[in-house]
Amino acid sequence: MPPSSDPPLSYRDAGVDIDAGDDLVERIKPLVRRTQRPECLGSIGGFGGLFELPVGQYQRPVLVSGTDGVGTKLKLAIALGRHDTIGIDLVAMCVNDVLVVGAEPLY
Repeated sequence: MPPSSDPPLSYRDAGVDIDAGDDLVERIKPLVRRTQRPECLGSIGGFGGLFELPVGQYQRPVLVSGTDGVGTKLKLAIALGRHDTIGIDLVAMCVNDVLVVGAEPLY
């Protein structure tokens, strides 16, 4: 593919406000700390979560991971102009997918 002569887009050009995101992270840190387990390493704001698995507590430790999406509920939220529960639904679906196989959510 030949190089583009168009100027590159910035995050702001793409609709991303880094400062607003940083501000949100700072505001929710106290809430996040209330849900943190001792095994969680690090803090909110990174791109990955670290979890120290206490292997002595389990006979055969197995990590289960799951990801999900909000699916068509996002289309409904956009159509109705209501986005206040999409995040809640996303977390609930991810946790449910882990619980249904008998695992314990780590985060």
